[in-house]
Amino acid sequence: MARGKSVEDGPHPVDRHVGRRVCEKRIALGYNQSDLGRAVGVTFQQIQKYEKGANRISASKLFEIARFFHTDIGYFFQGFQGAGQSGVAEEGAGFDHDFPATRQSVEIARLVPQLPPQKQKLALDLIRALHAAKDD
Repeated sequence: MARGKSVEDGPHPVDRHVGRRVCEKRIALGYNQSDLGRAVGVTFQQIQKYEKGANRISASKLFEIARFFHTDIGYFFQGFQGAGQSGVAEEGAGFDHDFPATRQSVEIARLVPQLPPQKQKLALDLIRALHAAKDD
């Protein structure tokens, strides 16, 4: 186990972030977990563990995933805010949300920025209203 980490602490923030980026890219490209697993030589269960951050993705496997997605490895680290000045990931950093990506959430994230600002605001207002009403 890494310095100061226990089993109860869960996945490392970097592993969770990279896994989420793999999931988002996979969904955006229209692949399922089995497709990705076959392409890189692992089971869909292993892809699930990668995407949750439960299992770390080795450098060679991340290279294969990036090659399959036709993207660079840096893509998977984009947006991670968890490294302090020392370059070491800080506890609890890197996530402003903790939910799995879905086809719908990825599509919303892809389409909304293409709308004019006023329609973006309307979309946001609608999503906020739906979120507020979720308990009703």
